[in-house]
Amino acid sequence: MVIYLIYGCAFLAMIVAWVFAQKVRAIPLEADNAQQLDRMKEISSAVANGATTFLAREFRYVAIFAILFSLFMVLTLDNATTPFNEGMFSAAAFLAGAIASCASSVLGMKIATIGNIRTTLRARKGLVDAFKVAFNSGAVMGFGLVGLALFGLISMYVLYEYLLAGQDGSSAHVIMEMIAGFGLGGSTVALFSRVGGGIFTKAADVGADLVGKVEQGIPEDDPRNPAVIADNVGDNVGDIAGMGSDLFGSCAEATCAAMVIGATASAIYAVPGALLYPILVSAIGVPVSLLTTFFARIKPEAKSAEPVLKQQLVLSTILMTIAMSLVTMSDLFMVDQFTVNGMTVTRNGVLISLLAGLWSGLLIGYITEFYTSHAYKPVREVADASNTGPATNIIYGLALGYKSSLIPVIAIALTTYLSWTIAGMYGIAISALGMISTMAIGLTIDAYGPVSDNAGGMAEMLELEPEVRERTDLLDAAGNTTAAIGKGFAIGSAVLTALALFAAFLTRANVESLNLLSPLVFAGTLVGGMLPFLFTAQTMKGVGLAANAMIVEVRRQFKEKPGILQGTEKPDHKKCIQISTSAALKEMIAPGMLVIVTPLVIGYLFGTEALAGLLAGSLISGLVMALSSANAGGAWDNAKKYIEAGAFGGKGSDAHSAAVVGDTVGDPFKDTSGPSINILMKLMAILSLVFAPFFVEYGGVLTKLITK
Repeated sequence: MVIYLIYGCAFLAMIVAWVFAQKVRAIPLEADNAQQLDRMKEISSAVANGATTFLAREFRYVAIFAILFSLFMVLTLDNATTPFNEGMFSAAAFLAGAIASCASSVLGMKIATIGNIRTTLRARKGLVDAFKVAFNSGAVMGFGLVGLALFGLISMYVLYEYLLAGQDGSSAHVIMEMIAGFGLGGSTVALFSRVGGGIFTKAADVGADLVGKVEQGIPEDDPRNPAVIADNVGDNVGDIAGMGSDLFGSCAEATCAAMVIGATASAIYAVPGALLYPILVSAIGVPVSLLTTFFARIKPEAKSAEPVLKQQLVLSTILMTIAMSLVTMSDLFMVDQFTVNGMTVTRNGVLISLLAGLWSGLLIGYITEFYTSHAYKPVREVADASNTGPATNIIYGLALGYKSSLIPVIAIALTTYLSWTIAGMYGIAISALGMISTMAIGLTIDAYGPVSDNAGGMAEMLELEPEVRERTDLLDAAGNTTAAIGKGFAIGSAVLTALALFAAFLTRANVESLNLLSPLVFAGTLVGGMLPFLFTAQTMKGVGLAANAMIVEVRRQFKEKPGILQGTEKPDHKKCIQISTSAALKEMIAPGMLVIVTPLVIGYLFGTEALAGLLAGSLISGLVMALSSANAGGAWDNAKKYIEAGAFGGKGSDAHSAAVVGDTVGDPFKDTSGPSINILMKLMAILSLVFAPFFVEYGGVLTKLITK
């Protein structure tokens, strides 16, 4: 029954995504004249083709890596001592997860590049119509991604149970361990999508802003700017495709961690639904999120879409609380109690863990809003600091970012303590699932932001009526806040997911406790704590190198073609897209290899205890680094928008110039390095989990030589 219920929710999610996609596609392209219509199609096609071309090239590299890495999995895991050779099955799950993650990225990006121009057109009629298109475009991403994740996870379980049931040494917990490869595949794609997409979008954004807005004094998204199309392309490949892969990985990994831990408890098999309870959590989130969308309506006289979008988060959290309370208390889906690693876990403990994750996620979202929305004091202080120049703007932004991590860290710490105390390692995994259980609606309002941002850029490039850009800016302002909230959710869920995977790794590697006074553990913790900083340095420098190339190209075009600024010559947008694409693909390799190779090397050379220390260290420093980077970047962005709305002299003032510099510095913080740290934490943890049998048997080579 539970399997059918999960399949039903998966298909419901995909049907809902299809319906929303058809609603967006059905909107015709309308213009005042044939020339405007041609220009509309030209701009829309340029953005869509640029995004498609980038993803096609990126996935070509990802495919080569995935095939080689799957062969590596077969060779290493089939040689380790396991109940039976499981390398082939883990590798197959890895490839399935990678394909599903790629599909979810393409799905969201395709509809976003269709919805952006239609949001612009509907903005000519009014704010209500434009909001509907942007929201529906985001819903395709939200529901489609969750549907793919659910379908992939339950299908891998059904297939492996059918293939392996009855074989000597096979058991449910071994099947769950091999399914973890599905999460590994999804997270590997997410790493390259997040880093590559983030470098692409910020290289174009920085180049467009510094040369266009600061040096030439032309408006944002001005069609004369050669980098403006590349900037719009970047919104789709970074903020849509990259975010989609990231949260697909979170969903798959948190589910796999809970299933691996839960499957070790013999009592859980008394109720078939209890074994699949982790997948059921995300499945129940689909109808809850669908019901929530019916209340996504703004009034014609509304001045902002922000209250409606925040209402979606609150309403979905309340409905999910009710739904999961009923599900968890039902004898069809959860046993009264079971034992994990010697600790008795009750159904009440499971429910409390889930609700702790769910509500702490909402708290993190609101704290993120407080520190990144210009409706509140922190961002206005950053804007005020712009009156004395870029230096003070940047200083205030950095201070805000560091300070903003306090309450989210405390919330995650309390959630961790509570869940671990009442439900052990299983509670940690369930709390991670609780935080992302309403991911369908969370991704909807997150993807809404880039669609609205693109719509504003197209209104500017098409030189439409000023009120059109004003309406899209209202949508975009709400999108900036919801995007920041979405990043807060993504970071919080990444930490709990990584912690759950860490717990599953300890279980699988038979590590009962970690002694911080052990030289191996302590040394591993130090190295792990350094990794997020090195990773950030690599991604930030990648953005810098790519932005340098973009700045040189935009300056060249303005210098060699003076008619561009006069409107008598057309800029070469394709050249800028090529620069961002090539730079992003080149610069994503080093940080990607750092994340993938480090745990494999540490586990092989120094063993499971050193690797556990590495994971713990990266988790602690990564959380603070990710939160402070994302919130500082969001604050710089909205401080600029606050000034552009008329504060401190408005556009063209000295304060505005300083805020533009701060926003440019913050771009890689919030859209490249900060979000990518999520994947560093999760990917290293799930790599360790999947390769645990190999490390147990062959790990610690160097340590054994030293201690002889």
